[in-house]
Parts: sequence; structure tokens; C-alpha cells
Amino acid sequence: MSEHDEGHGHGHDEGHGHGHDHHHHDLVELGVAVVTVSSSRSLDDDPAGDAIAELVEGAGDEVVIRELVRDEYDGVQDAVDRLVDREDTDCVVTTGGTGVTPDDVTVEAVEPLFEKRLPGFGELFRTLSYEEIGTKVVGTRAVAGVADGVPVFCLPGSENAARLGAGEIIVEEAPHLAGLARREEEAE
Repeated sequence: MSEHDEGHGHGHDEGHGHGHDHHHHDLVELGVAVVTVSSSRSLDDDPAGDAIAELVEGAGDEVVIRELVRDEYDGVQDAVDRLVDREDTDCVVTTGGTGVTPDDVTVEAVEPLFEKRLPGFGELFRTLSYEEIGTKVVGTRAVAGVADGVPVFCLPGSENAARLGAGEIIVEEAPHLAGLARREEEAE
């Protein structure tokens, strides 16, 4: 029986969240880099970054680095590009800079790094967000993709959005996505 005949390989593993029956290519413990994009916050005053770190660690994964980057295209792009190249980083999560103001540049800075986009992440995030914020969700530009074999998730900067994205989607799917992305990189 092939991998596909067993229901593996398509991401359709309903009911099997992080900490349950892992696919053979799931990473057991992720090294996660958390990047807060803000010109007004500090790492001492970072509720969204704190929420992501708490949820990552609560899932049994490790936050390998936390960084604060100003809302500037080059700074955001350079930080993410550098982090995906770290040996200890299996996943990068950014928070902030995904809105529609002129200084919201995270999406524009990170998307050129993606060799593969993961549109289902943004779609699911907006669906879940709609339940909380209604039609304001149209201004939410959460995105994800794979950069240099590493899944990268870009979340809004609010604590609620960070908790929703990290808790409901990222900690559940990142081990599977990181394992698949890594397998693809190793095959090249």
C-alpha cells in the first residue's frame, strides 16, 4: 500500500493534532524562531510574541530565538532570511506588520522568500478570525509559506490573533509541514 493509499501525504489527518499519532515525517520537537515586527514595542512589552512562545513551549517545542525587528522592509526580510538558515530553526513565526497601514510591510518583505506558498493557512486563519472579529477580517493579511525548506508563518500583531494562529493552527500543523519541507530539501 502506498503512502497515499494510507491517507498520508495530503495533510488529511483529521483528529491527529500535535502530540498524537505523528506521521513518519513529522518533526517531534520543533525549534521555533519568533519575530515581533514593531517600531513601538520591546521584547519586554510583547504580548503577542509572549503568547506565541507560551503556546509553542506548551506544545513541547522550543523557542530557539526571539527577535524584535522594526517595521522596515529590509529589516524584516533580512531577519527572516537569516533565521531560516539557522541549523536550530525548523519554523519561523512573525507577529505584526500584516495590516494595511503604510508601515505594515511584513507580507511584502517575506513573500519573496517563499519557494512555496501555503494559502490554506491564511484562508483558515481568516475563517477562524471571522468568528471573533466579523467582517474586519478583510484587513487581515496573515500568510505562510516555505522559505529555504522552513515553514514561515506571518501573524497579525494583536495578542488575540497570535493566540488564535499559533494555538489553533501553527502548533498543530508546523511539525507536519516542517517534516515535509525538510524532506523535500534533503531530496535536492
